[in-house]
Amino acid sequence: RRERQRFVDKNGRCNVQHGNLGGESSRYLSDLFTTLVDLKWRWNLLIFLLTYTVAWLVMASMWWGIAYLRGDLQRVHDDTYSPCVANVYNFPSAFLFFIETEATIGYGHRYITERCPEGIVLFLFQSLLGSIVDAFLIGCMFIKMSQPKKRAETLMFSRAAVVSQRDGKLCLMFRVGNLRNSHMVSAQIRCKLIKSRQTPEGEFLPLDQCELDVGFGTGADQLFLVSPLTICHEINSKSPFFCLSQRSLRSEQFEIVVILEGIVETTGMTCQARTSYTEDEVLWGHRFLPVMSLEDGFFRVDYSQFHATFEVPTPPYSVKE
Repeated sequence: RRERQRFVDKNGRCNVQHGNLGGESSRYLSDLFTTLVDLKWRWNLLIFLLTYTVAWLVMASMWWGIAYLRGDLQRVHDDTYSPCVANVYNFPSAFLFFIETEATIGYGHRYITERCPEGIVLFLFQSLLGSIVDAFLIGCMFIKMSQPKKRAETLMFSRAAVVSQRDGKLCLMFRVGNLRNSHMVSAQIRCKLIKSRQTPEGEFLPLDQCELDVGFGTGADQLFLVSPLTICHEINSKSPFFCLSQRSLRSEQFEIVVILEGIVETTGMTCQARTSYTEDEVLWGHRFLPVMSLEDGFFRVDYSQFHATFEVPTPPYSVKE
């Protein structure tokens, strides 16, 4: 079957684009810090470079302007004259003085004299503005670098989900795993069934979301994810798959969105990994191959069999039938 449009890709990216915002786009500017953090890296680096470049050129121009208006540039070689900033005689020297002041390098060759109140005021303004710009941009870059998005790359989901019997009950199952030795603290998993439906009143819901029970009442949704786990949804009278059979699975159109959340042990930040399964990726009458084996004093996980399944005898009928 031709692959249809997904609501959530296998890598967790949501295929939703916001358009025709109109006047609501100004809300992005009201939360400028989050807007900058959400931008792609190339735009962040461009804004970072442009902001500092423009700020440096403007402040250097102000120092050069003070020297020009006071006449310091025309009396460079007058040893009896006290300039606003010593040894500033053109724009490059004013730029170097600003950089030395901003970066607190202080080579000692250029310095403010006490007979320049406007220079002292500009120096205070430069210090305050530089602190604000540094705190904003460097804080934005630090938050972006420390985001735990890449941690989700080492959280695995099986490529397909399976339907088979477990403990005498028909279940929908998929597998999750953690490739790192660092644990996911308070890991919790949730599942959403996304399927179009029509209400009794005639309203059509194109992307109706329904919760799939993966052990809320029993605590099975709270995971101790140190080894691959098989997540199980029991198909019963309360399940949206109550009428699903092997034959009807071929004609159904739905998407199961899986959301795994937890706290990264090393950073203490919340991480979320997502994936989805369409009806083509649900295998009826299959079970996952075991991946755990006992070695000399430890358990070994064979990730080469992580996605592998095998067929098992399973009734082709729905739970309702």
